Amino acid sequence: MRYLLKIGWAFLLVLLTSCSSTNETNAILITPKTNYLALGDSYTIGQSVCETCKFPIQLQDSLKKNLPSNAIFTTKIIATTGWTTTNLKTAIANENTSNNYDMVTLLIGVNNQYQNKPFSLYEQEFPELVSIAISKAKGIKEHVVVVSIPDYAFTPFGNSSQNISNGILQYNTFAKNYCQQNNVVFVNITDITQQGIANPSLVASDGLHPSTIAYSKFVERILPKAKQIILN
Repeated sequence: MRYLLKIGWAFLLVLLTSCSSTNETNAILITPKTNYLALGDSYTIGQSVCETCKFPIQLQDSLKKNLPSNAIFTTKIIATTGWTTTNLKTAIANENTSNNYDMVTLLIGVNNQYQNKPFSLYEQEFPELVSIAISKAKGIKEHVVVVSIPDYAFTPFGNSSQNISNGILQYNTFAKNYCQQNNVVFVNITDITQQGIANPSLVASDGLHPSTIAYSKFVERILPKAKQIILN
């Protein structure tokens, strides 16, 4: 009887050891994966800067430094120079992209202002785009980051136009208030771009869009919120 008990305990020990080894193997095989979606216009696609210089890719690279070496980080960008809120809505619908993103950024509105679209259009479509962004972020509003619109008055193209600054302020004020009222993260980067006349290195070679350096400064502002989303 005692011999049978010894055999039973030995079998149980082998079984437990086998299970432990299998679990350890599975743990090693699991690869963390993060999906990031960036929505916007020229400021998101990175007009006049290199492919790795645009802010979504700089943000991706900064976040990857905080992840395991085997982590997979994918970034999808839906953005084109000249897009208004209407264009972006249409493009997202046409892409039919999934609702499984871990983080979504949204930066839109400058072309509504530049093309003299009715401000009421932004008042209608910006909240719609925020809702779409939330749906793409698995329905989690805390995983959406709205980025303020740069002030292109402080570029050679903008020529220090007060009218441009006033227009951008109107759009940003609406976006900020909407986000605050609906508990959506809003990151202000506009003041960075308002240094463009005093610091030409913040302006790209086209004399209008932010430079790689400016986008790096955007990322410094966005990164703390992004870390909270991705690393928690």
